[in-house]
Amino acid sequence: MLQYNEIIIVCGRFEGIDPRVIEKYHMKEISIGDYILTGGELGAMVLLDTIVRLLPGTLGNDQSILSESFSDDLLEAPQFTKPVDWNGIKVPDILRSGDHQKILKWKNKVSEQITKKNRPDLFIKYVEKKKKMIKRK
Repeated sequence: MLQYNEIIIVCGRFEGIDPRVIEKYHMKEISIGDYILTGGELGAMVLLDTIVRLLPGTLGNDQSILSESFSDDLLEAPQFTKPVDWNGIKVPDILRSGDHQKILKWKNKVSEQITKKNRPDLFIKYVEKKKKMIKRK
């Protein structure tokens, strides 16, 4: 959607928008998931947020988009902050080791586990993509 100079979002209520209007104005319908909302306003806000965050200068570091959830068909590994020990739960030692290669491997492994558990549909897509990459080599 970033290729457009302008976007007009029409929010449906309860049962959606009359299909004649959609056809007349060549509207593009967008789904944000398999659930029902009372109106399109919440969906519009989700859509706007996903678009705006891709605009240059919106995020503090434009490169951070490359390593977020879904960037490799995986959910993102957990993020930890201080203190190192919070209520007896510690930040994994590997994350404090300074070994960036090992940290990256750990994050990828955990991302795979989280995705397999919480989004098996994404995990299947991830595995299929990996298989294709291996076949190309």
